[in-house]
Amino acid sequence: IQVMVEGHTDSRSINTEKVSDNWDLSVLRATSVVRKLQDDFNVAPEKMIAAGRSYYNPIASNDTKEDRAKNRRTNIVILPNIDKFFALMASEDKQMVQM
Repeated sequence: IQVMVEGHTDSRSINTEKVSDNWDLSVLRATSVVRKLQDDFNVAPEKMIAAGRSYYNPIASNDTKEDRAKNRRTNIVILPNIDKFFALMASEDKQMVQM
């Protein structure tokens, strides 16, 4: 399996010396979680993907401070190996036919 960590932001603009926009901020948010998973929980780095989604996938409006806080988040998405999954399904089908 692969572990994808998605960083999200609210819709407020950002432009600092280190972060030029919400794309940068969302990727930094994701990579900080990836580093934590690698360093503190020994998750294999080759199994992880850090992705930035900027403000394009909100879970709440950006109209209030509370809702903007909800949009500043990370999601951890588990991605199965599709080839192995289909191979497993095919072998299960063959076993069912043999019964």
